[in-house]
Amino acid sequence: MNTGLQPDTALNQLGFVSRREAQALEAAGIRTVGQLLRRLPRRYEDRRSSAPLHMLQNDETVCVRVHVYSCGWRFSYRRYFEASVGEENDPHGTRLYLRWFNMPYVAKLLATGMNLSIYGKVKLYGGKLTMANPDFEIMDDEDAGRRLVEAAMGGTLMPPVEGKGITPVHTGRIVPIYKGVGGLAARSYRHIVWQVLQQLNRELPAPGYDVAPAYPYWQAVRDVHFPAEQEHHQKARLRFALAECFEQQFRVAWRRMRVQGTPGQVTASCTAYMEELLQSLPFRLTNAQLRCIDEIRHDMACPRQMNRLLQGDVGSGKTLVALCAMLMAVGSGKVAAMLAPTQILAEQHYRNFCKLLAHTDVNVSLRTSDHSDDSGLIPDAGVADDSPRIIVGTHALLYKKHRPHNLGLAVIDEQHKFGVEQRERFIASGENPDVLVMTATPIPRTLTLTLYGDLEVSIIDEMPANRGEILTVLRNPANMKRIIAFMTEQMDAGRQIYIVSPLVEESDTRRQASATSELTRWQEIFPQRRIGLLHGRLGADEKEAVMLDFRQGDTDILVATTVVEVGVDVPNANIMIINDADTFGLSQLHQLRGRIGRGEHKSYCILLSKAKNGESGREKLDVLCRTLNGFEIAEEDFRLRGPGDVLGTAQSGLGAIEFPEWLADMRLIHRANRDARAILQTDPALTMPEHAYLRQLVRYDEDGGVTC
Repeated sequence: MNTGLQPDTALNQLGFVSRREAQALEAAGIRTVGQLLRRLPRRYEDRRSSAPLHMLQNDETVCVRVHVYSCGWRFSYRRYFEASVGEENDPHGTRLYLRWFNMPYVAKLLATGMNLSIYGKVKLYGGKLTMANPDFEIMDDEDAGRRLVEAAMGGTLMPPVEGKGITPVHTGRIVPIYKGVGGLAARSYRHIVWQVLQQLNRELPAPGYDVAPAYPYWQAVRDVHFPAEQEHHQKARLRFALAECFEQQFRVAWRRMRVQGTPGQVTASCTAYMEELLQSLPFRLTNAQLRCIDEIRHDMACPRQMNRLLQGDVGSGKTLVALCAMLMAVGSGKVAAMLAPTQILAEQHYRNFCKLLAHTDVNVSLRTSDHSDDSGLIPDAGVADDSPRIIVGTHALLYKKHRPHNLGLAVIDEQHKFGVEQRERFIASGENPDVLVMTATPIPRTLTLTLYGDLEVSIIDEMPANRGEILTVLRNPANMKRIIAFMTEQMDAGRQIYIVSPLVEESDTRRQASATSELTRWQEIFPQRRIGLLHGRLGADEKEAVMLDFRQGDTDILVATTVVEVGVDVPNANIMIINDADTFGLSQLHQLRGRIGRGEHKSYCILLSKAKNGESGREKLDVLCRTLNGFEIAEEDFRLRGPGDVLGTAQSGLGAIEFPEWLADMRLIHRANRDARAILQTDPALTMPEHAYLRQLVRYDEDGGVTC
């Protein structure tokens, strides 16, 4: 039986960890073997490159094994410790001079006659081959001191005992580089990890569910910390990534199984209202919109709860598809409610719905925290439960006063703007209502499967024919004269302009354009024009007044922050100027650009940036200028920023991700998804002993620990 170290072994109980080292580790939150090993290297250095001393070149970084022929303190322009080293079996051969500055402890470690493994950069200095402050290891075994003393007393220097060679930790191998720990040298930390791995229990079971029993967990831990080859640490990370991916996919599969077994309401028994709307429209829906409506209608006609994601680019017509779904619910005697993230967007939906349904007897109600419109009453004790109603609201719908009754369809617009708890609270307004969540943020395929694997997905991948053309260009702020002339020309033709800045007010720490300073600037440039200001610090009434003026054409230029990113619809606005565009995310820039091109006029998005070719931020701007396709932009954003930044984990429910590479690897996601589904098919109640951990995993989720 292997009695090696266990994950819960305290580090301060290990003989090779000094008291000072244990205190430094504890201050960093590292108290046990498991915590130490879960702290993975940030990167690796390949220190295996070697060459004979006589072949070393200037500026060459190498690792060589040498013998110390002499050493001692030297004095030049400053004091340093120097060791003259060469090849052990060639005392008259090439010499390499190792020099340590400001490292007095080295003098206590090195002595003539020692054998070292050294790593550093070779410099030709004063005709000598030198290395400054090289990393080194003493390669003599435990009886080296005894042999050196015997030789110094006149005896023969005996060779080391066969089989007692020293394994290098800091040189001559692929060396892990860890994030620093205060009060602990990098070498000391690495040495502790090495010692722990030597004594780790080799029969250590994998934590959680073992996704790769053919690759022992102990070996994977060793490979990820001290790989013998580059591919070994990559293989180990993939093993851990698969385990993390499997847990996430298992949660998704469990939720999907439960949702599919949840009885629901039949909310598409009558489509008369929807057909009446479609016949009244002056245009025909795109094939993509019609396909999505059919998919939604199929779900709503089934006696189980619908859980569907409607995904489409900015301006693709998602809201109209959602309205069709709401009308099906209304026709079936149910209430349909739409939850919007902002008051501006809720009021915009409300106005559009009232206009589109003016010829019908369907009443629309608005509910926000500030005010409401009761053209249609929310059903209560005095109103029949089967009265047709459409309710549009903000977070106010989450509270009892405004919570809809007889809810048959819950629509969540820009769902990523809401927390998991808020979404579930809204859905709980009815008895297992059908749920349609919408997002205008295109999501890469891998993330769709990861974040929404428990949902059916409908994608609107076609734009309406009446959308105006959008031209996106990148300009230097120094080129403003031509831009101002172009703005004048467009405003003379009756068009309106957005000017977007990253900050509300000027900042001492961030040298970026602010909306307040831009307002003053543009008022000076265009003193005869009407200019408005919109940002998140304004009150709700102030925001509405500003947007009303802009929508009605009473404002020529709207200076704003990213508050206009979601839902503002002004067809006459055909120019958007984005200051310091390189400071925004690629998907956010695409969302902002979606505010123009909503009418028949040709539109122009002008990205102002000083970023040059090859600089950070320039590549994403080039992508935006190249394409209008939101799904292509999402994939590029995913490639440029990586999954960790693209995901908003606080809202997605994924929590901390240790191995984000699986988010970009469809093979791992498919394998994890396949394995999870196979387990649930054979053991849907998770009663088998080998599935005990999985039962705990989903029970933890159900109790509110983690939500997928």
